[in-house]
Parts: sequence; structure tokens; C-alpha cells
Amino acid sequence: MIVIEPARAKSPPTGSALRKRDLNRFLACAAKALGLTGELSVLLAGDERLRALNLQFRGKDKPTDVLSFPALPEVADCGQGGDLAISLDTASRQAADRGHTLETEVKVLILHGLLHLAGYDHERDRGQMRRRESLLRKQFALPAGLVERSNAQRPERGAKP
Repeated sequence: MIVIEPARAKSPPTGSALRKRDLNRFLACAAKALGLTGELSVLLAGDERLRALNLQFRGKDKPTDVLSFPALPEVADCGQGGDLAISLDTASRQAADRGHTLETEVKVLILHGLLHLAGYDHERDRGQMRRRESLLRKQFALPAGLVERSNAQRPERGAKP
């Protein structure tokens, strides 16, 4: 289920450029491709909200593009699959930087978040998440994913395959 938080007065009206039905359909297809079951929720909010969540749950006082919250085992048994939170402000900037639509960028972020819900961790694995994200991006006709982007921006020292 996609939830778009009402825009704050200073935020651009990015939510209006999104088609919730298409995003919900993409969420279901991507979750199925990853073998995820249970109810999935995606909050689309602004940088302020993502900054607060990032500080609360990760101890990082800065906005981020996507956060993943896997369901606890006792809740997963009740049909909950996990939650994602995505910053529309950051997604909008990233979409403009990469020359594609906001909706495409939100799909890239949903896919990245779902990979985390499925247990992938690009900070600790040996490229498994990057490879799986690449395959799924091709399947869903999406541009470069987050892991691929971050690897391209980092210097080559110690980069994992």
C-alpha cells in the first residue's frame, strides 16, 4: 500500500506527479519477484520526515532517499511484510539529476528498499544485492539502481566485486 504524506507548505507538490495505482502495481510485482509475502507499506514523504526517521532508527541526523523496516518475526506471522519510507524531495532531485521522471525514481527506490526487506545488504555482501538489483531493474525496465550509482560515485579503492 502506497501512502503519500500531504506536502508541507515549503515542499514542492511532487506527490501530484505520481500515479498511486501504478506504484501499487509495481510494488506488488517487485515483491513477488523477490518472493516477499505479507502486507507492504510505502510512505512517500518529504526530507524532514525522512530525516526524523533516519535519526530515530539509524542515529543519522540527515535526510535519506529510502529507509527499509523489515517486519519483526512475530508481526510477520500475522501477515506484515515490512515498511518503506521514501523522500519525495530527494527522489525529485535524483530524478532531475538523472533525467527521468519522479515516478521512475520512486520505483527505483521501492525496488532498492524491497531488496533490503528481502535480506540483501549492499554494505556487507559481496555484490549479491547489486547483481540482483541489476537483474530486476532490467526486468522492470528501470535505470541504474542505487547500489550501482553509489559504486560509480565512489573511488575504486577497495570496491567489492
